[in-house]
Amino acid sequence: MADEQTKPPHRGLKKGLYVIPTLFTAANVAMGYLAVLSSIRGYQVAAENPELAASYFNGAGLAIGLAILFDTVDGRIARATRTATEIGVQFDSLADVLTFGIAPTALIYAWAVAPAFPEGTFGHNLGVFLLFAYLMCGAFRLARFNLQATRPAKLVEGATKVDKKAFVGLPIPPAGGLLAALVHFSPLPLNSFGEAAPLYTYALLGLIAVLSILMVSTIRYTSMKTTGSTRQGFYLVLAVAAMVMFIYFYSKYALLAIAALYVAHGIIWWIARLIGRIIRPSQTAEEA
Repeated sequence: MADEQTKPPHRGLKKGLYVIPTLFTAANVAMGYLAVLSSIRGYQVAAENPELAASYFNGAGLAIGLAILFDTVDGRIARATRTATEIGVQFDSLADVLTFGIAPTALIYAWAVAPAFPEGTFGHNLGVFLLFAYLMCGAFRLARFNLQATRPAKLVEGATKVDKKAFVGLPIPPAGGLLAALVHFSPLPLNSFGEAAPLYTYALLGLIAVLSILMVSTIRYTSMKTTGSTRQGFYLVLAVAAMVMFIYFYSKYALLAIAALYVAHGIIWWIARLIGRIIRPSQTAEEA
């Protein structure tokens, strides 16, 4: 009887809350798994039936896009319910390696590199190398993020805490999301474009190289973790509702624009800060 009286109330409910973020992370893994399977199936039928292959590639791209939603929700739920755990952080990172690292590389290889370049050619080998570099940079970016989350005090000289408003380096979900959005925008295998296919593929490989560099860079990207915590939350709800409608009616354009803007905004802020640092000393010298 005494044990029942001292038992904390809602203990079972609290334990159940820990499962909710894990379920969303598991859904993230499922989307990555389905994206890889769809990429393989699309590659198998690309030569015989490009339209059918396009449906598989489009499905893979949408699965990666949906995984971004699950990846965002699981973190917000964990923070809102105070159920974030160390194993949850590691599980989330492993899920991201699959869904935003392996799945996009499999999709880009099946959709662009393999159809455009015969195996053993320079273009094919370059594509395989850059896709591997993308995967390695993404894995390194996730490892650095985990280290910052667990040991924030002395990672950067002079830093006392992690800046929750910004990520250091491009996160891997928007990097993979941009590649998936490109496939969703034009899901036909690139060999369908005839002689222009190698040119498009080289341009795509250039983008992959840029994304790889951005992930391991120190360029800051907004985390949006504090978004909606102020009185401007109502306007945020309106903006999100408008964005959802835009995606629903014009998903090909909307998803590509959103992904591209997020990737670009870190570079724009970095350039703006760099120009500001150059201008400030010159203004100080003139005043002196």
